[in-house]
Amino acid sequence: MKYYIIAGEASGDLHASNLMKSILERDAQAEFRFWGGDLMTMVAGFKPVKHYMELAFMGFLEVAKNLKTILRNIRFCKKDIADYQPDVLILVDYPGFNLRIAEFGKNSGIKVVYYISPQLWAWKEGRVEKIRKFVDEMLVILPFEREFYKKHGVEAHFVGHPLLDAIVDLPSIDLRKFKSEHGLDEREIIALLPGSREQEVEKMLEIMLSVRPNFRHYQFVIAGAPSLPKTFYERYVDSDVHFVSNKTYDLLRCSKAALVTSGTATLETALLNIPEVVCYRSSQISYEIGKRVVKNIQYISLVNLIMDREVVKELIQRDLNTSNLVKELQEILEGDKRKKMLEDYKDLRKKLGGKGASDNAAAIIIK
Repeated sequence: MKYYIIAGEASGDLHASNLMKSILERDAQAEFRFWGGDLMTMVAGFKPVKHYMELAFMGFLEVAKNLKTILRNIRFCKKDIADYQPDVLILVDYPGFNLRIAEFGKNSGIKVVYYISPQLWAWKEGRVEKIRKFVDEMLVILPFEREFYKKHGVEAHFVGHPLLDAIVDLPSIDLRKFKSEHGLDEREIIALLPGSREQEVEKMLEIMLSVRPNFRHYQFVIAGAPSLPKTFYERYVDSDVHFVSNKTYDLLRCSKAALVTSGTATLETALLNIPEVVCYRSSQISYEIGKRVVKNIQYISLVNLIMDREVVKELIQRDLNTSNLVKELQEILEGDKRKKMLEDYKDLRKKLGGKGASDNAAAIIIK
């Protein structure tokens, strides 16, 4: 069969690449055309129609400023799908773009599968109507999403969370070797995951690194984003602050704790069993708009959303300051809060089920 896949972000690239592998195991004659990134490229053996780095517009202001580019990409995508004539169109999260493409695909007589739901349960709940009209199969990865869709008359399939596929079978790691390879000393590591976009990283690293005077017995290591060059991080590196690129999972597994910008990384950190503090700060305008459109949720991190209670501390906007960061980081490095968080992580993994999300999704798509 011919598969047209659209992933517009780094996390989508990861999950779509694993889905492609599972499809190939069941359909050796599978042909792919895709929008995505380097991981999907490694599976397919050729470059994407568009790399997700060309599509990375986040926040209300950034989207508004780049609206012409976004609309041009949508028009181009529709024409490309029409020319390719796939048997199935697989949309991976990225709702602002993909819901428009879903409508086009359905109206063109193409089977439409949505893999990894947009967070409609948080905002823009009215978009469920588009899912009902234009999506043939809805494949969700969070356990509460199936009930959410059922409430709206959509039969969704809970396939499990694909991060478990990426994390469960990781080979063991040699801490001494990791430290030696990256020029680290014997001190324990605090990992810094500041995000993937330049402005976001600059903003988050400034506040994350402000805690250093209180933690002289630790070394800080920045997880570099694949979308940013190594030279971008050089201004932050010194004898106590180091940098690794494309080794985030290895870094986390060698760390005592982590400061993590809100996003998929919060769940990855938890599934790797590393205590964390979740950090989030946007422009005040974007934040005020967001507060008015996001409804019915108490938390911003996937860990807390899945557990429906506070497992990891979230420091948001003004609460994200040096004093609060120092306090929370101290509490998860030693003591009862650390132990409780690690126990809660066990419950989190149980809620998400075992590995196999990619295989489950591939089986449904091919059927």
